[in-house]
Amino acid sequence: MAEETRHDHGNGHDHHEGEGHDHDHDHHAHDAEEISAGVVTVSTSRGTDEDPAGDAIIEILENHGIELAHRELIPDDFDRVQQTVDTLTDRDDVDLIVTTGGTGVTPDDVTVEAVEPLLGKTLPGFGELFRRLSYEEVGTHVVATRAIAGVADGVVVFCLPGSENAVRLGCEEIVVEEASHLVGLAARDLAAEEDEDEE
Repeated sequence: MAEETRHDHGNGHDHHEGEGHDHDHDHHAHDAEEISAGVVTVSTSRGTDEDPAGDAIIEILENHGIELAHRELIPDDFDRVQQTVDTLTDRDDVDLIVTTGGTGVTPDDVTVEAVEPLLGKTLPGFGELFRRLSYEEVGTHVVATRAIAGVADGVVVFCLPGSENAVRLGCEEIVVEEASHLVGLAARDLAAEEDEDEE
């Protein structure tokens, strides 16, 4: 039973006899075919020439056909993080934002606090799944990981920890797997909101 439940949850399909194929088609009907991303590294200690986590994000995204529209390295500063992410959500060439760093529990870790107010919708399943996958590597240390995701003004935002290993795990196992689907849904949701505003 557990195996079946996990399988059903993982592929997002309702388990109705004879409807699987149609449901799968509908489930991905709005997937985005082209995606451009903004990558933001939050770190006071690193420079642009020493950003392995940011390099890893870009490598993984580009390997999956996602173009890089913007890359930036900024310090652990609440206003700077919030302003940078907010500005990226306003750009027409950014569909997806991935940040790395600032998701821990030290006083300098402010990414979550800065980004959360920008999210019109949160995606708690991302943090839950990321921590479940991370547990296999770091054990109970996952309790200090506050990775989050959500949608801000039609742009999907993922906030990952600062380590290269964490970034590779999050991007390879979750971000690139769901980016097309989430970006397509977020864009549709934004279009619906704009239509309502015009009315």
